[in-house]
Amino acid sequence: MKSLLFWGILCLPFFLSAQTATLEVKVYEVSSAEGDILIALYREEETFLKFEHVYRTQGAPAVEGMTRVVIADLPLGQYALAIFHDENGNEKLDTNFLGIPKEPLGFSNAKLKTFGPPGFKECLLDLQEDTTIEITLE
Repeated sequence: MKSLLFWGILCLPFFLSAQTATLEVKVYEVSSAEGDILIALYREEETFLKFEHVYRTQGAPAVEGMTRVVIADLPLGQYALAIFHDENGNEKLDTNFLGIPKEPLGFSNAKLKTFGPPGFKECLLDLQEDTTIEITLE
């Protein structure tokens, strides 16, 4: 019994690490190296695009052309991503008086609609292993 417990404890990190994955996001059409590329991950439709309910955030300094952002140790499951180029470094998406974004943004698996952002279900990606996705800013 003791040897079984010993092997169980020894193997525990391998079982735990198998339940997470790394998501690499390649963000294209980055217009300058000013500011950062910021990513917000959401797991629930009801809280999608509500900053106070974001599941996790990750960012990287902007690199003109393409910026790579790596998000490690994500539990397996479904996520919807919202990405924007925080050109002025104020850590928020700047909008005009009508609420229209003034900074480039993008979404996982979807594009901006004529009158607003795509829905949660349109943006979903199913993370079951280490994955690389590509997103073009608009």
